[in-house]
Amino acid sequence: MGRPRIRPGSSVSASLDHPAVVLEDGVRIPAVAHSLDDFRRWAHSDRFPAEGRIDYLAGDVEVEMSPEDLFTHGAVKSAIAAELHRLVAEADRGYLFVDRARVTAPSAGLSVEPDVVALLHETVAAGRARLVPGRSGKPGRFVEIEGAPDLVVEVVSDASVAKDTARLPPLYAAAGVAELWLVDARGEDLDFRVLRLESGAYLPIEPAPNGWTASPVLDRSVRLRRRPAPLGTWGYRLELTAPSGTS
Repeated sequence: MGRPRIRPGSSVSASLDHPAVVLEDGVRIPAVAHSLDDFRRWAHSDRFPAEGRIDYLAGDVEVEMSPEDLFTHGAVKSAIAAELHRLVAEADRGYLFVDRARVTAPSAGLSVEPDVVALLHETVAAGRARLVPGRSGKPGRFVEIEGAPDLVVEVVSDASVAKDTARLPPLYAAAGVAELWLVDARGEDLDFRVLRLESGAYLPIEPAPNGWTASPVLDRSVRLRRRPAPLGTWGYRLELTAPSGTS
């Protein structure tokens, strides 16, 4: 399915009640979605679709409704999230989110739901990111990260190649996301890249010959491995070294 793009227009209605685009699978995209503020209002409403991934990229609304490939996307994401959860959340360094965690950076015109997001407590304390409360106003209930989380992981799928590799990185950089991991498990070789933010742009961190790549945010080196599994599928594991400065 193609990705509908909504641009401002004088004849477009400015109400959530009057959709500008209705996709074949019933997703209704309001005309106001061309503005980041109104996109956020829609995303926080009960009219926002409960399925699929809908991102706002500097004025474009991109919709992905294709089913997730189990072994080139879902299994990869789960393996990465499992280790990062242990390292970040269980160690009480911060928060780890998988899917449907909305990250919005007004400075970059960005509102997305990355595959995996890590947000450290120190980043919230410093004001580089904040948790946005839900409409209920109940304590401890949040619906969005506003600002720059510390690490974002995007796993490339057939429907997201151009977005993940070309359109998203400069927007994540403009948002100030310190580290971006890009993973492509669709080919014969597993492609795992760690990018660090430097002077407003991402630079790839070259892996060592044995596959270990430094992660400045985690203060460790990381390596993503995969092995054959039954039925011609794949299994994955994210490996981590000890923190730098330890034996």
